[in-house]
Amino acid sequence: MRLGIFLPNWIGDVAMATPAIRALRKHVAGGELIAVMRPYVAEALGGNPWFDGQILYDKKSSAAAELQPPAVRQKLRDARFDAVVLLTNSLRTAWMAYRSGARQRIGMIGNLRSPLLTTRVYAPRQGRRSLTLPPTAGYLQIAYAAGASPEAPTLELFTTPADEQLADAVWKRLRLPSGDRVAVLNTGGAFGAAKDWPAAHFTQLALRLAREQGLHVVLNCGPAERQAVRNIVAEARDERIVSLAEEESLPLGLTKAMIRRSRLLVTTDSGPRFFGVAFGVPTVALFGPTSVAYTRTGAAHDVGLSLGLDCQPCMARTCPLGHHRCMQDLSVERVWNAVGVALAEARRVRMAA
Repeated sequence: MRLGIFLPNWIGDVAMATPAIRALRKHVAGGELIAVMRPYVAEALGGNPWFDGQILYDKKSSAAAELQPPAVRQKLRDARFDAVVLLTNSLRTAWMAYRSGARQRIGMIGNLRSPLLTTRVYAPRQGRRSLTLPPTAGYLQIAYAAGASPEAPTLELFTTPADEQLADAVWKRLRLPSGDRVAVLNTGGAFGAAKDWPAAHFTQLALRLAREQGLHVVLNCGPAERQAVRNIVAEARDERIVSLAEEESLPLGLTKAMIRRSRLLVTTDSGPRFFGVAFGVPTVALFGPTSVAYTRTGAAHDVGLSLGLDCQPCMARTCPLGHHRCMQDLSVERVWNAVGVALAEARRVRMAA
C-alpha cells in the first residue's frame, strides 16, 4: 500500500497527531507512508522514523514555486496513492486529496468536504450533541477508520544530530551547566497576545527557580519575542537567567533540543508545550483563553493551570473584555506550587526506575 497522510498545520496539533502517525506507519508496514505537510511541520517532525517520503506545500504567494498549488497537485498525482488520510479539517486539503486521484480518502466530516471523502469519520455523540474529542483521540479515531490497530496515545518527537549540535553550541555560549540543571521558560506563541503571561511574572518565576531550586533558566523565544525575553533577563539581573534572543536563527529543531535536555518547562499554551510533553520533560502549561480539557494529553508530567473564570475559554486572540484577568491574575505563587509538584513527581519517577 502507498498511503498519503495530510498533517495538521499547528505545531501542537502535529505533536498530538504522532500517535496516529505511528498507528498508520504500522498499518502500512511493508508499504509506503508519505507525509503531505507545510515546511515548518516537517521541521517539527525532523528525525522521525515514520515517513518514506514527503510532499511539502505552502499556499502563500511568496513561497517557492515547488511549494505552490500547481506543482503540488502534480506531485500528488505522481505519488499514485492507494489511499489518503486527512488529519486536517479544511476543505482545501480535502480537495487536494480528491485531485490526487487516490481511490480512498479518509477524514473527519465538516467544512463542506464530505462529498470529497470516501470514508467519513463522525464525532462521537451523546444524545443529540456531538462531543469534542481532544486532538490526540480525534486523530487516532481517523487512523482507526483507515484500518489501523489500537495505539498508545503517547506523544513522541525526535531531534536530529544537527539540532543537537545547535543546542551544544548554545549551551557553550550561554555557559549552561551539564546535566539536568536547566529550566526552559517559553513566554510566547503564534496564537496572539491573549495567551501571554505577564513578563513581570516570568521574571519573578525565573528568579525563584534560580535562587530556590539552583537552576539555570533559559528564556525561549521566536523571532518576534526577542525583545520581550531580553527585557525579562535585564529585569532579573541574575547571571543564571539567560535567553535565546541573541541567536542568529531560531529554528524549531533548536527549541526541541533545548527542551529535550532540560529538567523543567514552563510555557504558555503554545507549540513548545508539546515538545516538553513528547520528550517526557515535566511541563507546566499556563492557560488563559484556551481550554485545558480540549488539549489534554493524558501525560502525568503535563500540568495545565487555569483560573477557571466564567469568561474562560473565550478562544479570542486578544481579551474581548479588556482586562485579561485569565493570565494577569494567574499568580506566580500558584505556578511555583505547580512547579514544585512537577519536579517532585519527576524525582519520584526517577527513583522508582
